[in-house]
Order: sequence, then structure tokens, then C-alpha cells
Amino acid sequence: MKYLKVIAFTHKQIELKELGKLVICQENLTEKLRAVKEHFAIDEIFYLSTCNRVEFVLSTSQKVDREFAEAFIASMNIGLCPHSTKTFLDAASIYSGQEALNHLLRTSCSLESLVVGEKEILAQLRKAYDDCREAGLTADKLRLVMECVVKTAKEVYTNTNISKNPISVVSLAYRKLKDLKLCSNARILIIGAGETNRNISKYLQKHKFSNFAVFNRTLAKAEQLAADLNGEAYEIADLANYKKGFDAIITCTSAVEPIITPEVYLSLLNGETGKKTIVDLAIPNDTAPEVLEQFEVNFIEVHSLNEVAKKNLQERYQELVHAEAIIEQNITEFFVMLKQRKVELAMRQVPEKIKEIRNNAVNTVFADEVQSLDKESREILEKVINYMEKKYISVPMVMAKDILINNN
Repeated sequence: MKYLKVIAFTHKQIELKELGKLVICQENLTEKLRAVKEHFAIDEIFYLSTCNRVEFVLSTSQKVDREFAEAFIASMNIGLCPHSTKTFLDAASIYSGQEALNHLLRTSCSLESLVVGEKEILAQLRKAYDDCREAGLTADKLRLVMECVVKTAKEVYTNTNISKNPISVVSLAYRKLKDLKLCSNARILIIGAGETNRNISKYLQKHKFSNFAVFNRTLAKAEQLAADLNGEAYEIADLANYKKGFDAIITCTSAVEPIITPEVYLSLLNGETGKKTIVDLAIPNDTAPEVLEQFEVNFIEVHSLNEVAKKNLQERYQELVHAEAIIEQNITEFFVMLKQRKVELAMRQVPEKIKEIRNNAVNTVFADEVQSLDKESREILEKVINYMEKKYISVPMVMAKDILINNN
């Protein structure tokens, strides 16, 4: 377990608006991770970015401390100035070994989320890992960790009420949007076709909204979401030239610079003067601050959901106790599994060695004696040898596992 390390930047120590400065553009994310993996001789790595956290999960024998984190972040070339880098590093949480595993389990169960009980984090964590696994950035050690992470989260969501009547960032945002009493044929622009916007689209569809235009960097993904909503699909580059008007904008992209600038917003208005609504769930915000200064807008963002999240945490406090008990049990089971895994890896050559001994005995050492036996005797001898071979393979493995588990 000593190999597991986590460098975490979260909403607990960092303002959400500031946290967005740490987000890495998806286009060159794999390239950056591969470069730091090689530079620091890291065995395995994956990167997690959500609306309230940016984390790096590592498998490495190296000591990961403030000094390492500083060099690591510098090598990521995120574009931070020295002052911002120092501020973020001062607020970073660094976990190692069991503490790192506990942190990942708590994160997957939403105990570390802005809104405790939201299930989106598990899907986000799995996707972050899967993306890095497909890119060849992870291997066996983080695979075992992720199996434990997924198993634990499912048990918590199944066996506690922590997600009963869930109030996620998406559902909170929709509730605020609903309070504005938009009519069902309101013109809604959806910018970004990722998981967050797909989820909020389900709420909108469920409540009979039907007039959608979807914009995304990749047109194919825009077309996929637009097809689900019976809407129109565009590339984000088409946003500045869109002239069909709108009543509400729902935006959540991974862009590091604002997409909705005053110029773009004015163009989208196309001469209309009524008060519009923007739901901006991106970190950093997709909406430039100047838009809010220059135009009258109903603005809903992640940061504004903070107070509701705190109330949610208080109401679910008792469920935290139950969830933490499940996490503790899974950590105990994980250590047992790790020990068994070590035995399996250490003894994986035992079967081959036993087969070599068997073949040498039958074909060399006792070859003449075996050949002198009649057919029936040789068949009986073969059965005895096969039986002994299986026992000599299985018994030492079982005994070794028992000894290791009971003596450690």
C-alpha cells in the first residue's frame, strides 16, 4: 500500500472559482500525464477533475511531499504564476498509503463532495481512471485500488440513505432553474455535451422542455445529445453566429477561457432585450464576468449552491457514520486481498516447477520403470501423479496465504 499517493486540490481549501485554474485542457491531457510519468519515474497515474476537485492519483515508490508536489505541478505546465502555484500548494492535501485509499473511498462515496450523497462523482472517478487506463497510464496496482473504490461506493449507496432523494449539483441547479418558471417551449442553448449537461438535460426532458440547441467542441457528441433531445447540433465555433434567440443557456465545458464573452452574448441576444438565464456549471466558469456586469441575467453557478450543500451535509450526518463504517470494513478487506495477491504473484511459478519435476520423474529418472509397467498399471500411476500434482500446487498456495494473513 505504500505505493499509493494522492495530490488533491479540493473545494475544502480552495475557492471554486480559483480551483478552475488547475484544470488541464483535455486535448493535451494524456500527453502531459505521459510526460510527467516518465520524468518522475512514476509507475502509474491518473487525473481526476470535477466541479469541486482536481486530483492526481499516483502509484510510485517515491516520497510524495510538498517538494515533490511543487516540482510535479511545475512540470505539468498548467500556466500558473509563481504566486498562484504557492497558494495552491499551501492548500493541497497529500495522502499516502492507507490515508490515500481512505481518501479515494470517501471521494467515491461522495463524503468529500460539495453535496454529500450525489452519485455523479463515482461515474466521474471511473471515467477518469478508464481514460488513463486506455492511454496506458495505469496498470495492475491502480486497477486493484479502483476495484475496491467501485465496490465500496456501491455498498454505501445501496446500504445507507446517503443518496436517498439525492441533491446533486445538477439537481440543485435544475431546482433553481425551475423556480424561474420558464415555459416548456423556452429556447434553451446547451453548451457542452459532457456528463453534467447530459444529466441536466434529462431533468429538462422529464419536465417537458422541448426546444434545444446543443453546441460542443466535437460535433458528433453534440449530435448525439441533440438527437436524444430532438434538438439541433452545432460546433462551439458556431455559437457566435447563432441568430435564433434563446431564453436560457446551460453551459458546462472543460474550456480554460470563457466561452460566453460580452461579444458572443450580445450576438446571441440578436436584438432581444428581455432578462435571460444562464446556468453555468463549469469550473472555471464559461461565462465571462463582464457579461454579468453589462447585461441583466439570472445567473446560476456552482458556487451559489454552497449554502444548500452545507444544509444537505448536516441533514445527512448520521448516514456519514454508516458510510464510514462500510469504508473501514472495505479497507480491512483490501489489505487482506493485497496480501493474497502478493502470495499469488510470489508463487505463480510453483505450478510450472511442479510440472517440470513430474515430467523429469516420469520421462528421465524413472523412465525405465514406468515403461516396464503394463497399460493398466501405467493408467493407475498417471491418476496418482495427477492427483498429487494438483495437491502439491493448491496446498502450498492455501497454506502460504493463511500464514501470511494470520501472521501480519
